[in-house]
Amino acid sequence: MSEHLLVPVILSGGAGTRLWPLSRESAPKPFMPLPDGETLLAKTARRALALPGVTDFLTVTNRDHYFGTRDVYAPLAQARNAPILLEPCGRNTAPAVAAAALYAQAHFGGGTVLLILAADHLIHDQAAFAAAVARATTLAVGGDLVTFGIAPTHPETGFGYIESGAAVDTLD
Repeated sequence: MSEHLLVPVILSGGAGTRLWPLSRESAPKPFMPLPDGETLLAKTARRALALPGVTDFLTVTNRDHYFGTRDVYAPLAQARNAPILLEPCGRNTAPAVAAAALYAQAHFGGGTVLLILAADHLIHDQAAFAAAVARATTLAVGGDLVTFGIAPTHPETGFGYIESGAAVDTLD
């Protein structure tokens, strides 16, 4: 990687509609305990903190989820004092990322690379994830915007679309 600071940003919130009735507005998917007893939010924080060189991360969530977020982070020593940016109301991804970027610039400097993470994703292969983040960080330091994703199997208007450009060297 580079000398640029990598700061993961966890986006946590949502209306709780995709997994209703298990998930609700007051208890969206990131806060639901999985069969192992841990929430997706906790797994995301652990995954972020396990990345090489990462010492801190930010969380952007709705003000109604502040105490739930603190409760999830309480057992994670490194996460207990992680900054939480509170949205007065949800406005989707772009405003949350903009708020995190402004915070990061003010507190960590302009050379900071942000890793935007959804709090409701489950990623089992930490080594593959860390390798992908390392490659993406190198590209981001070079001025590229990098997006992670999976190849869709069918159209789904609820997730939006990304039109990819030419393949980029994978830096292997």
